[in-house]
Amino acid sequence: MIEGRLERYQEPDFSVTVYFDPFNRRIRIDDYLGDIDKILLYCESIAKEEKTEKLVVKTKFEHFKKFIENGFRLEGIIDGYFLGTDCYFFSKFYTVNRSINTQWIKEEEIIQSIVLNAKSSLIGNLPTDYRLKKLTELDTEKLANLYKQVFEIYPTPLNKPEYIKKTMNNGTIYYGMEYNGAIISAASAEVNDFYKNAELTDCATLKDYRKYGLMKFILIQLEGELKSNGIYCAYSIARSLSYGMNAVLQQLNYSYRGRLINNCFIYDKLEDMNVWTKSLV
Repeated sequence: MIEGRLERYQEPDFSVTVYFDPFNRRIRIDDYLGDIDKILLYCESIAKEEKTEKLVVKTKFEHFKKFIENGFRLEGIIDGYFLGTDCYFFSKFYTVNRSINTQWIKEEEIIQSIVLNAKSSLIGNLPTDYRLKKLTELDTEKLANLYKQVFEIYPTPLNKPEYIKKTMNNGTIYYGMEYNGAIISAASAEVNDFYKNAELTDCATLKDYRKYGLMKFILIQLEGELKSNGIYCAYSIARSLSYGMNAVLQQLNYSYRGRLINNCFIYDKLEDMNVWTKSLV
C-alpha cells in the first residue's frame, strides 16, 4: 500500500494544502487561501498531472457558486468545520466509472431507515471484564491486529504498528476496548488544532463483540476528551453500506450531511461514505 502525503504549496497569489492519496486514486484539498480562480486552475492542473480519478475540495460557503460553475459536485457538509462556519465537500470526477454509484438505492434505503426511525440510545454499563482505555504506543501491536482482522483493505495502513505510532505522535487520539488482554474494539480522533475540529474515524469492532454496543462507549469517551481540549466540531465519515455504524452515529445525535461517492477503498472494495456531524458545545 502506498501511503498518502500532505503538502503545502505557496504561490504569489494563493496557498493550497494538498493531500495526495495514490492508494485511493484521489487528491484532497484540505485548505486554501487567496485568489479562488487561480486556486481552481491549480487544483485541476495537479489532478490531471497526477492522473487522479477524483478531486475533493473542502470548500468555504463564499465559494459555493464558483465550484458549481466549474463543474464540481456538492457531496457533503460538515457543520462548523472552519472555526464555526460550515465546510462543503465539492468533488470532480475524471473517469466515468468513478462517478457512477451502483449502490445508491440500497444506501438510500439504509440511511432513510435510520433517519426515519431516529432515536437516541441510552448508554448503560460496560459488560463485565471489559476495559475502556486510552491507547498508547504500547498498544500499537494489538491495535494493528484488530484492524487486520476487521478490514480486508483500508484507506490507510492501520495494519502496521509503526504507522499507528506515527499518527499518535502527530496528535491522533485512540481509545479502545480491551477484553482478555486483546483489543476487540477501537476508534480514533484526528484533531485539527487550527480549525478546532476532529474526525472520529478508524472505528472497528471484532464481529463476535458487535452485539454489545461497545463503539458507543468509545466514541463518547473520545468526544469528552475533545471537548476538554477545546474541540467543538466533531464529524465522522462512515461506510454507506454499514447499517450498524451509521445507526450508532445517529443514536449519538450526529446529523447526516451527505454521501461521498466512490470515496475510498475500505472493507473489501471502493465504497461510498456517509458524512455525519455533531456540535460538542
